Amino acid sequence: MAAGRLIAVCGGIGSGKSVVCRILRCMGYSVYDCDTRAKQLMDASDGIRRTIAEEICAEAIDCHGRIDRSALAAAVFGDATKLEILNRAVHGCVAEDLMSWRDGQCGLAFVETAILYQSGLHRLVDEVWEVVAPEAIRVRRVMLRNGLSEAQVLERIEAQRYRPDAAELHPYTKEIVNDDSSALLPQIEGLLRKL
Repeated sequence: MAAGRLIAVCGGIGSGKSVVCRILRCMGYSVYDCDTRAKQLMDASDGIRRTIAEEICAEAIDCHGRIDRSALAAAVFGDATKLEILNRAVHGCVAEDLMSWRDGQCGLAFVETAILYQSGLHRLVDEVWEVVAPEAIRVRRVMLRNGLSEAQVLERIEAQRYRPDAAELHPYTKEIVNDDSSALLPQIEGLLRKL
């Protein structure tokens, strides 16, 4: 089966990329969720768990060999070096899994990711849809959704913040505004029509 076109839906935490992807799923499109698959791949990989225990935080692996995600988050958010070690361990697995998934798709498909450029996935997609929202709205959304403090949300936003240089930017990038006043569906339908 020939792989179809792949579009990345990206944006930082609280931007609304998951909402956009839910709409796309309701419209019948396949969406690969990088966060969900990364968690599954981490749980299945002895190598990733070993890297976490030896190089990031031994307490993030419990006595049964399971990942304590709260301990892992506490260790990596706020420590760029540890976050980089974790990302390096996970990104290769995710990219390989994504390409395998993509080979099973025909037609248009999407990949949801918060860290498109840091993960290198921008090199694997045909187009990028970046979901944007003002930071204050993003902070409020994540505080309500995850029960985190403002400082914790800002720490995560900062950990994901990355501005690629001009040479790295994907040449086919479109923007979806999710500011609680701009309707999402017409924006998505407009982008789909342009394809």
